[in-house]
Amino acid sequence: MHTIPLDYETLRLIWWLLLGVLLIGFAIADGYDLGVGTLLPFAARTDEERRILINLVGPTWEGNQVWLILGGGAIFAAWPALYAASFSGFYLAMIAILLALILRPVGFKFRGKVYDPRWREAWDWCLFVGGFVPALISGVAVGNVLLGVPFGLDETLRPHYDGNFFGLLSPFALLAGLVSVGMVVTHGAAVIAARCEGPVAARARTYGGLAAIATAALFALGGLWVAFGLDGYVVTSAQDAFGPSNPLGKTVTQESGAWMANYGRHPWMAIAPILGFVGLALAFVGLAFRLWKTSILGSSAAIFGIISTAGLSLFPFLLPSSIQPGASLTVWDASSSHLTLFVMLIATVIFLPLILAYTVWVYRVMSGPVTATSIGRNPNAY
Repeated sequence: MHTIPLDYETLRLIWWLLLGVLLIGFAIADGYDLGVGTLLPFAARTDEERRILINLVGPTWEGNQVWLILGGGAIFAAWPALYAASFSGFYLAMIAILLALILRPVGFKFRGKVYDPRWREAWDWCLFVGGFVPALISGVAVGNVLLGVPFGLDETLRPHYDGNFFGLLSPFALLAGLVSVGMVVTHGAAVIAARCEGPVAARARTYGGLAAIATAALFALGGLWVAFGLDGYVVTSAQDAFGPSNPLGKTVTQESGAWMANYGRHPWMAIAPILGFVGLALAFVGLAFRLWKTSILGSSAAIFGIISTAGLSLFPFLLPSSIQPGASLTVWDASSSHLTLFVMLIATVIFLPLILAYTVWVYRVMSGPVTATSIGRNPNAY
């Protein structure tokens, strides 16, 4: 039998990082679509203006969702215990996200089929729901992970979930949801301001600036809440980073402010929240002074920093359990086998660069301003 060139601990860390990369990739690539959808009824007032925004995201939104599929696939293959516990526990929340996402292609296709203002306005609000709801519930899910999810494992490692959909909507989780909405609205506004003209771009600058300020304030409030008002989780027994996955082979306790402990042990991790605030500041400045590259890079950096902050705060936890802390899933006890992680890594090394190259090529082809004139001469416009 051939020796696997990377040890089990290293592969587990690599896949934890790759999971973060895929989630951040989705938030940046598809986040601007969600942000544009959320802004659609407000930044665009007339039918022509709304067509401009719809055609801004129309050519690329579907491809951007590849990152969501990759993230779900990575969880299924690399972290099967996480997939089983989270997809069963957040089942109704995920159905709500999927139903909202389904409204987007339906809205794009059906909106222009009838020349009736009421018909089109109804689909515009459907597109708003398709942007706002996934952003909100995704943030709510992250907030619940930080709070701890009410699931447990029996002796055969089968998960059971003891919560309900409305139990997910706690004040802290809703705060996390608003942070998520704020960061994608900022991102969407930056793209609108960069690629559109006239009143649409002006309104996007205004809404984007307000969203950047609100996101920074909510992110800071969330950080204070985590530091001083939230119990985190701590593994109190030794974990074998090289051993087989068994979430029940450890002990875990809850401690106030435990999610901040990683920043004390590894001060370099503070780069993540700093990047979040700096990115929001750059987005605000770029929107205010019409520095389009600055605003888009800033909003992207903010998304990277905010999501990384959550991931680094949780490490090594993937999904803490609020009712059976010892069953919490960590990087060291919830992964697939050593060989599975290695084979998947080879496939990822081959195919992820191809996806990145294709994405860059598509964005380059589809770049440029989107105006009433450009969609007027495009027979394939929405």
